[in-house]
Amino acid sequence: MIKNNKFFIKKLKSIIFLGESKSFKDLEKINKSLKLETMFVSSSHQAKLIDKNIKLKVFDSLDDSFKKLVSRDFDIENTLFVSLGARYIFKKETINKFFHNNLVNFHNTRLPLDAGGGGFSWNILREDRINNQLVHLVDGGIDTGPIIENELNLFPASCKIPIDFKKFSSEKFLIFYKKIITKILDGEQIELKPQINYFGRYNPRLNTEINGFIDWNLKPYDLINFINAFDEPYSGASTYLNNGNFGKLSIKKAQLHGGDSSNHPFMAGIVNRHDGNWIVVSTTGKQMLILEEVLDKNKKNIIQNIKVGDRFYTDIKDIENGKNKRVTYNSKGLKK
Repeated sequence: MIKNNKFFIKKLKSIIFLGESKSFKDLEKINKSLKLETMFVSSSHQAKLIDKNIKLKVFDSLDDSFKKLVSRDFDIENTLFVSLGARYIFKKETINKFFHNNLVNFHNTRLPLDAGGGGFSWNILREDRINNQLVHLVDGGIDTGPIIENELNLFPASCKIPIDFKKFSSEKFLIFYKKIITKILDGEQIELKPQINYFGRYNPRLNTEINGFIDWNLKPYDLINFINAFDEPYSGASTYLNNGNFGKLSIKKAQLHGGDSSNHPFMAGIVNRHDGNWIVVSTTGKQMLILEEVLDKNKKNIIQNIKVGDRFYTDIKDIENGKNKRVTYNSKGLKK
C-alpha cells in the first residue's frame, strides 16, 4: 500500500508472480526461505517458455476468474504482486481496487531510460555497460511508476552477447529481489522516488526473425554490435549468400579482426579468406569480420560449404521491413 509517499505492506504473507522468468525456481526457493507463499501466473504463450516443473495458473487476461481465484486463496492486502515481463494490460482501476497498489515491476535498466522491451539486445547495440536492478510501482503506464529501489553495477568485460548479459543480470536480480522482500518483511516503509517525466527513452520490442537482418553497409563496430545483439539465446542475425541457394542464414560467433588488408565499402560482405573452421569477411571499414558459425534453416553450420569470393548480402526489403514493422506481443504471442 501507499501512504505519505511511502510503500509498505503491513504483514507480507504471499507473493504472486505475473509473467515469465527463467528464475522462477530460484524465486520460489527464496520465498520459501522467507516463509512466504508463492503462486505463478502466466499467459498461454509465455507458459510455453516456463519450466514444466513449475506449477502455473494460466490466464490470458486478468478477468473475473483470475480475481476470483486470487481472492479465494490469498489475503490481497498482504500479498505482493510481481510483474516479470507480464503481457497483461494493468488498468488503473484494477491496480487501485483489486491489487490495493501492491503491484510492482522489476526492471533491469535505468528508468526512465530504456523503458519498454527488447532486452539486452539494445544494450549491445548501444554499448551500454551499466546494469541496473530496479523495482517500481505499476501505475497503468509502460514502466512509468515511481521507483521503490534500485541498485547499479557494471557488466563485466566478458559479457558480449545477450546470454552473457542475461546470466549476469539474473544473478544480480536474485540478490536484489531478496533484499527488497526482506525490507518489506521487516516492516520498512520505503520512500517512493518519482521518475523524471522530461527525460527518458522507450525501446520497442525486438524479434530476431523480423529485426535481425544484417545491413552490410553498416560501419564495422555497428555491424559487430548488431550481429552480437541477436546471438545466443536467439537464433542469430540473418542474411543470404550469393544467389540465395542456401536460403536464409544465421550468423553467430562473430568478432572484429584488424590483422588483414584494408577494405573498400564495395567489398562489404565478400569472403576474403577461408581458414577451415572460420572465414574472414570484408566490411565497409578498416576491420574485417571473423565468422565461426553460419547456420542454415536446419541450424547446421555450413562454413565448410562457403568459398572465398562468395558474398553475403541482404535484400533491402528485408532490412526496411525490420525497421518499419513494429513488433508487439500480447498474451497469446506475436501480434500479426
